[in-house]
Amino acid sequence: MYKNELTERLGLIALIKEDFNCHRRDWTLPGFRALALYRYGTWARSRRPYLARAFFSIIYIVLNRFIRNTYGIEIYHTARIGRRLHIGHQGCIVIHQYATIGDDCVIRQGVTLGIAGIERGETGSEHAPVLGDRVDIGVGAVIIGKVSIGNDVNIGPNAVVLTDVRANMTVMAPSPRMMSRTTLTRPNIDDEKLEE
Repeated sequence: MYKNELTERLGLIALIKEDFNCHRRDWTLPGFRALALYRYGTWARSRRPYLARAFFSIIYIVLNRFIRNTYGIEIYHTARIGRRLHIGHQGCIVIHQYATIGDDCVIRQGVTLGIAGIERGETGSEHAPVLGDRVDIGVGAVIIGKVSIGNDVNIGPNAVVLTDVRANMTVMAPSPRMMSRTTLTRPNIDDEKLEE
């Protein structure tokens, strides 16, 4: 049976209230809905007896598919997510089942927290990212593998993080390269037909 220490200690309703306040008290935001469902999933998977756990888990599975397919936010109930996570926008957000996220973090659209690769046998929790408290992740950032991110870290848009990051750091993607644009001359299709 799965147990989430945070849910057991603070309670499901208290956590959802914190997340609600963190999402501007707007229950229609996809980020809040996904997070509230995650909280419910961690609670449902720890119920006793087995029949109650099975009943609540079926509801969770159905709603989880709806959130994933409608909003593009995939969060597994086995991930370890701290308090007051803010999911800024919907779309293409994947949080691996073994990822750990600290308190007061921000995640924007297109973010992936995942393992390095199943084909290399890296599937356990020891291969998933661990984020500290107050980590701010920009649009399209990817954090892959056995990576530890310290407290108060900013990860810029489209950054790919494959190594540990110390506390109080900022990680940015390389700046774009400027290349001269050459004008290509394309042969006229009618001229080619005439030559044949």
